[in-house]
Amino acid sequence: MAFASEPDQPRHSVTRRDFLAVGGLSMVGLSVAEQAAVRRARERSGDRSCILILMSGGPSQLETFDPKPDAPREIRGPLKAIATSVPGVLFSECLPRLAERANRLTVLRTLHHDAAPTHEAGLQLLQAGRLVVQGVRPASIGSMVARLLGPRGSTPPHALLPERLQDTGVAAYRGDGSGFLGDAYEPLLPELRQDLHHETVVLPTFSGLKPFDEQPIAVREAYGDSRCGRLFLQARQLVERGVRVVTVNQFTRLDGHVTWDAHADRVHAPGTLYDYRDTIGPHFDRACAALLDDLQQRGLLEKTLLVCAGEIGRAPRPNDQGGRDHWTRSWSAMMAGCGLPQGAVIGATDAIAAEPVQDPIALPQLAATVYNRLRIEQSADLPAEWPVTALCDAGPISALAS
Repeated sequence: MAFASEPDQPRHSVTRRDFLAVGGLSMVGLSVAEQAAVRRARERSGDRSCILILMSGGPSQLETFDPKPDAPREIRGPLKAIATSVPGVLFSECLPRLAERANRLTVLRTLHHDAAPTHEAGLQLLQAGRLVVQGVRPASIGSMVARLLGPRGSTPPHALLPERLQDTGVAAYRGDGSGFLGDAYEPLLPELRQDLHHETVVLPTFSGLKPFDEQPIAVREAYGDSRCGRLFLQARQLVERGVRVVTVNQFTRLDGHVTWDAHADRVHAPGTLYDYRDTIGPHFDRACAALLDDLQQRGLLEKTLLVCAGEIGRAPRPNDQGGRDHWTRSWSAMMAGCGLPQGAVIGATDAIAAEPVQDPIALPQLAATVYNRLRIEQSADLPAEWPVTALCDAGPISALAS
């Protein structure tokens, strides 16, 4: 297809005047040495950007990128495994378009962490590369990039779509803010407007961005008229305009909503593996495949890192309701672009996708890999007064380090 609030979560939108005021202070408020460090970092990073798609709730590895068709039925679940364009690599049947494009993807199959098996812990490690320690909140990747690289002209360096993730179970920091850097480096948050059928995301500092309903028919059909389709298209528009990091929350509320958090609990987490097959997976698959194609056809993929990951995995053995509960010992993610190897699978799990058996990947390594691909050094040029001496609690994934 060709393409022509919770109390601890600030939720304000940033107006253009606010952004320009912050942007004007971003260099003026820095020491001479810090300004020089920003200039060096900008030169290294060049025109690279990142789209981080947060698969909110934590998708099951077995029903996405690491199916186990030879496992017992009670393990492998109701979804079938399908072949991909990479010989010997299987995806779940709910991802047929990404399966066709697997030869352009990098799949990670052994993400894990040993912190609490909660959404909040995983979100901190995924989005900020470390946990809150002694009250110090780490900055998100986007906020850190905003501080270390600054904006491109008057374009905000970090945008978060469509709003902050809420109702995750615990009123705790989720790694999506500026943390110890301060409010000047908070992400640009859009305004949300409702009509009878759709939630429209409006970014006040941008003009001329065509909404989904005004896009060519071919574009709308490719992305799909779904929440994912609308958000993923807007993410492409933003990186095309010069935003350095766009974070997309596929879902913004977990409690009581159908998301990747497939506990099959009718009250708090009603999503099921059949929802993966019927709605969640197909919407994500269609929009993500379209985004990948769109970036490539516009010449953006070589300078845009696409990351699709959840904050936690799912247990290999279903619970009594037929859903899958939290699992931190192994799960999958997907990456593409920015010079990553194509058709690569990093890591392998055991026969039931429960444990890594080859190349385990600690979750902070994913954040470190994002910095690495943006050519931001882990420890160089960090101010001495910062409460951290490196950007993440781990280095990048060795097979993907540039």
